[in-house]
Amino acid sequence: MIEFEEYKSKLNDLKPKLEELRAAFVPQSLLDELERLHAMAEAPGFWDDPARSQKAVMRTKTLERKRDKFQSMCSEWDDLMTICEMALEENDDSMLEELTAGYAKLEADMEEARLETLLTGEYDANNALLSFHAGAGGTEAQDWCAMLYRMYTRWAEAHGFTYKILDYLDGDEAGLKSADIMIEGDNAYGFLKGEAGVHRLVRVSPFDAAGRHTSFSAVEVIPEIPDDVEVEIRPEDIEMQVYRSSGAGGQHINKTSSAVRLIHKPTGIVVSCQTQRDQFQNKETCMRMLRSKLIEIKEREHLEKISDIKGVQQKIEWGSQIRSYVFMPYTLVKDTRTGFESTNVNAVMDGDLDGFINAYLTCAATGTWATK
Repeated sequence: MIEFEEYKSKLNDLKPKLEELRAAFVPQSLLDELERLHAMAEAPGFWDDPARSQKAVMRTKTLERKRDKFQSMCSEWDDLMTICEMALEENDDSMLEELTAGYAKLEADMEEARLETLLTGEYDANNALLSFHAGAGGTEAQDWCAMLYRMYTRWAEAHGFTYKILDYLDGDEAGLKSADIMIEGDNAYGFLKGEAGVHRLVRVSPFDAAGRHTSFSAVEVIPEIPDDVEVEIRPEDIEMQVYRSSGAGGQHINKTSSAVRLIHKPTGIVVSCQTQRDQFQNKETCMRMLRSKLIEIKEREHLEKISDIKGVQQKIEWGSQIRSYVFMPYTLVKDTRTGFESTNVNAVMDGDLDGFINAYLTCAATGTWATK
């Protein structure tokens, strides 16, 4: 029964941390705001303004999710303590497996909630638009781009997010040249914003008999911006191109002539969509993507006019990478900004990115970055 005594002690140590988390995760101000939103929804005329009511409903759901999540963690703690006390009283070790699994889940839930407290950006709670671009290197770089695409979709699935494929351009022989996906769910952008940048791969290439090969691909992460955020996009600044859809084995998109590409002339931003049913829907999706990218760039550069924006194009090559993935002569994934690393490269490529995301958010909150 020593194990149950140890778990009881660990649970007692965890209780103050849970109370500390309450103050940061569900402060009284959050509960007060939720009460005001509930009163607003019950007031006459609430639904007369669809835009205002929809925004209020979305905010209510976000706050309710956080409140319910914390209440669930408190219930988990109570249940685990009850198991410990019952097992010790009855000298019954049959519940040890349940206790072990439950404690691990509670720790994971608390860590996830702690990370959420670091998401303080205006758009951190929003969906995330991820764009993938293969660097120079032909088939090897395009294969690496497809590996990154798989890594992030695996991460999304493991964390209960959903994703929509907006555009997918196959590689010449393997992999992909570029792709755009929308990852949907609470805090998708907040968790993924630190993944934006150039990713470097070192491995023995299956496409190059010369042996070891270094490849680069870039990942762009942009928040989906709500429609009520204003941005000026003049029709004369947009060039629209229509082309025939194509995709990996027909699995990703509808092969019709309805694909749309928009080019924003002042900034050079290009957005594409080929997954909707018709040209009009694809154009609407492209416009949402363009709005999000323009607003993100405008806010990042603190510029007053969209016409003044100059898109920053970072070269997808050596020296600009945020993370290196080494498959040989040893295995190591290391983030150049935070110093966080993992030797389990296979797990990382299967979507185990939480350590890297945690390290980035912590460094961003404290301002303590690794020295290169």
